[in-house]
Amino acid sequence: MPDVTPALTLTLHRAIAEIDAAAWNACAGTDNPFVSHAFLSALEDSGSAGPRTGWLPQHAALRDAAGALLAVAPMYAKSHSYGEYVFDHGWANAMERAGGSYYPKLQVAVPFSPVPGPRLLRHPHGGVAPKALAQALAQAARELGLSGAHATFCTEPEWRALGEAGWLQRLGMQFHWDNQGYGSFDDFLGAMSSRKRKTIRRERRDAQGAGLTFLTLRGAEITAAHWRAFYRFYRSTVDRKWGGAYLTKEFFPLLSERLGDGVVLMLAARGDTPVAGALNLAGSDTLYGRNWGTIGDFPFLHFELCYYRAIDFAIANGLRRVEAGAQGEHKIQRGYLPQPTYSAHYLTHSGLRRAVAQFLDQERPAIEAEMAALAELSPFRRGAATAEE
Repeated sequence: MPDVTPALTLTLHRAIAEIDAAAWNACAGTDNPFVSHAFLSALEDSGSAGPRTGWLPQHAALRDAAGALLAVAPMYAKSHSYGEYVFDHGWANAMERAGGSYYPKLQVAVPFSPVPGPRLLRHPHGGVAPKALAQALAQAARELGLSGAHATFCTEPEWRALGEAGWLQRLGMQFHWDNQGYGSFDDFLGAMSSRKRKTIRRERRDAQGAGLTFLTLRGAEITAAHWRAFYRFYRSTVDRKWGGAYLTKEFFPLLSERLGDGVVLMLAARGDTPVAGALNLAGSDTLYGRNWGTIGDFPFLHFELCYYRAIDFAIANGLRRVEAGAQGEHKIQRGYLPQPTYSAHYLTHSGLRRAVAQFLDQERPAIEAEMAALAELSPFRRGAATAEE
């Protein structure tokens, strides 16, 4: 790619292995495991992100005149919009009806992971403003002749910087659990209304009374046999709901090897045989729920493994929040409240850009109104819990 400024050069890389891991991580930081070199390389090396799934790495690297890495962005060329969780199929259809080509496009994202976090990864001493990297990514889309670039599940400050750089801003919504300094799960329940408290206790009692044992395993505690079992759960759930599993059986043990104690696996077993599991990643202050699956039908087991045991873990380890993935208004009654998510979109076609801008101008206030309405369904006693700051 040509110079972004006389002093900076943007290059695109077809594999994250082309970028030194230490240099990448110096830009990515240690708070969010999903943008770490370890996580992204596990996706590529396992064959999960690549030609088979239509996520072709085009990782962006911004360097100074001496070749020092100042900023990076996890980026992919996409020929479809699957595995993103921010839906733009309508935009693609409009472009195609008008005789244009929406695909391929550039996606600044973590594949198959609707996890909020940084996307414009800048070295803390590099002196690169997020707006400068945003402008460089837009320039890359133009010079490659693509329909645009999309940064999904970025942070709010990045969203604002991308907007200042001319990208269109979109709001979404997820449900997160916020730790108000609870000392135990009972402390958390004590902040809820009596009826909701009783419901959760009943659900936990029924799940734990189904003749199952529960394990919370971390890092080296997770064996190859555990991962083989979990992959069966994952495939069972994906094949039943959607089909076409993205993640390969090699991904999970490779991730565990590279992230170590950052991987937290919660299992339910009948005797010595695991029957369900939930995969989480631990960041500096957040537990991120990712994949879940089961080969049986047990009452409230999904809630127990994915929501309640995640809260248990967060409280025991002093984590600030639990993010349990995309969608699910049912999470509200279990203490997970609505929070905004952010994405930004650079579109090179002026007509499509105008149409999408008009759509987003209407969608944003609708999302805000929906969040406000859902917040009124909070199970907490008034004043007992507050939203994330």
